[in-house]
Amino acid sequence: MITWFWRLVSLLLLTAILVLSAAAWWIWRPLPLNAATVDLSIEPGQPVKVIADIIVKSGVEVPATALYYFFKLSGQSRQIRAGSYEINQGNSAYDLLNKLVRGEENLKNLTIVEGWNWRSLRQAMDKSAFLKHDSSSLSDEEIMSHLGKAGVAAEGRFFPDTYNFGKGSSDLDLLRRAARAMDKRLESAWANRDMGLPLKNAGEALTLASIVEKETGLSSDRSMIASVFHNRLRINMPLQTDPTVIYGLGASFDGNLRRIDLQTDHPWNTYVHRGLPPTPIAMPGMAALQATLHPATSKALYFVARGDGSSQFSENLADHNAAVDRYQRSVSTGKAQ
Repeated sequence: MITWFWRLVSLLLLTAILVLSAAAWWIWRPLPLNAATVDLSIEPGQPVKVIADIIVKSGVEVPATALYYFFKLSGQSRQIRAGSYEINQGNSAYDLLNKLVRGEENLKNLTIVEGWNWRSLRQAMDKSAFLKHDSSSLSDEEIMSHLGKAGVAAEGRFFPDTYNFGKGSSDLDLLRRAARAMDKRLESAWANRDMGLPLKNAGEALTLASIVEKETGLSSDRSMIASVFHNRLRINMPLQTDPTVIYGLGASFDGNLRRIDLQTDHPWNTYVHRGLPPTPIAMPGMAALQATLHPATSKALYFVARGDGSSQFSENLADHNAAVDRYQRSVSTGKAQ
């Protein structure tokens, strides 16, 4: 009787060892994939069973039940994080669980460049193979409504920065983050502005900052360029800035600004219309916002490009014409004439 008992114990122990060895082999072996890499997306609040099903449907060729019980028995199933992940050849079930628990997402990025306009941003998003293009069929107005900004022009409303995102994320989510970033920085900059500026609200500050962004060739000139535009606004002098005219021409601009373009009437032509244009003309960075709301103290009303990226500033038309003659002899019109 005792012999049979120990034989049974030995058999059970051997079985347990075999089961544990098989489980260990399964947990540590490379997962079979149906492609070189497998992308998967986990949404917040999804149950572990659903997550296991998603992994298998994404291209991991193992039983979903096996994954489910492994996650549960690991004691870490409640720590799995939502996000976008990439499973590579050689990754084991253990590696996969670690990725999900640590939140090691497969992050991509898109950089919104200072001075880009809205059209450039939409083109960059459309070209990204890693974004879900939910905005591609929407009008500008529909996009802004989706972002909670119905009736607000899209131009200038997205902060220039590099944004990381999970592969397959919606482009609307990226825009929402960029819009919130601009709102936050604009609100802070406006709250700490110099007093006595000829600007009615933060929206006007954003519009002027976009002009300063486009007009600045050398960063050290930025606050002086802002000063010129503030001085002009104070005396109701036309801003006469070429980038606003170019913006109004849109896709028809061929790179050559002509005298007839300066005389063509459209809302953004600051040679024809006094004051600020109806919307920003680009996405200004923080430096342009700061220069706009903390301009240099000067009496300058004119500036012209020297040809090396810097600008020559003048307080009167005679000095400005002399500067134009010196630096742009072959140019009939200069910046902010």
